[in-house]
Amino acid sequence: MVKKAIIFGITGQDGSYLAEYLIKKKYQVHGIKRRTSTPNTSRIDHIFDSVNFNNKDLIMHHGDLSDSGSLYRIINEVNPDEIYNLAAQSHVKISFQIPEYTSEVNAFGPLRILEIIRHYKKKKIKFYQASSSEMFGKSKPPQNEATLLKPRSIYAISKVFAYHSVIHYREAYNIHACNGILFNHESPRRGVNFVTKKIVQGLVRIKKGKQKTLVLGNLYARRDWGHAKDYVESMWKILQNKKADDFVIATSTSKSVKEFINLCSKKLNIKLIWKNRGLKEIAIDPKTKKTIIKVDKKYFRETEVDNLSGDSSKAKKILKWKPRYSFDDLVEDMIKNEI
Repeated sequence: MVKKAIIFGITGQDGSYLAEYLIKKKYQVHGIKRRTSTPNTSRIDHIFDSVNFNNKDLIMHHGDLSDSGSLYRIINEVNPDEIYNLAAQSHVKISFQIPEYTSEVNAFGPLRILEIIRHYKKKKIKFYQASSSEMFGKSKPPQNEATLLKPRSIYAISKVFAYHSVIHYREAYNIHACNGILFNHESPRRGVNFVTKKIVQGLVRIKKGKQKTLVLGNLYARRDWGHAKDYVESMWKILQNKKADDFVIATSTSKSVKEFINLCSKKLNIKLIWKNRGLKEIAIDPKTKKTIIKVDKKYFRETEVDNLSGDSSKAKKILKWKPRYSFDDLVEDMIKNEI
């Protein structure tokens, strides 16, 4: 029997890589996308025939995490073995501007799926929830499965709600439901409003003479950056584990936004000299004396998360998972694709 998997959030970075991964594993993949006036399938167009809709490995459905009816209909029609919920309002800064919508999708969306699984009679469905390192917030690194959750945004708070919902449904109703607490993971498919993509895209454009200045927020926020390709493998491994459980997925190394910039500029042969501190900090080109990078307060969060660095020793021991891409490999991949 061919295994069937539903991916919520298939049109995003992680969803597209997970779809590729599961198709290689001989799954029939069912992707859920929201109705939009213009197609948003660019990340999966290489594996999905958006004109003729005749791909047997990947079948698309219209649905929305805020609509219980569509969720019930799709799950009942597909009769899946596994459900991966990667859908979210995924931008932390934007969650400060649209807190109600962020909560509706990120917190109540997974709850709706869990409630359908709870009452599902045809088979036992395994459920994966994409949790986030942002849940740790102010907790000091390294952060692991036992670290206290101290969220610092509505995005993180909504993810904490979903995280505990998964644990509750697992313990109360014996559902095979798991959390993957994924630390920051990037790729060439990262959205343009995320800082890593913004840096890579901006510096490549500056190198080509298409852009003069790159304006950023907090240069000293530290993150544990991995490659999305590695992280989607962990999602599958988490659901294949006999015991439903929660796992931190990370590289265990933390780099600042400024370090990310410096590595990108080095790879692009852009020489930078940093001057000043705080909101007045800039990076200039020593030859032309022109300002390449500036800081603007509008890109800072209202409540900042200073340092995230994960301890994924549990995943390494139980799942035999470890990242293949280094920080250097990740930046190289993003730059090559952008060029």
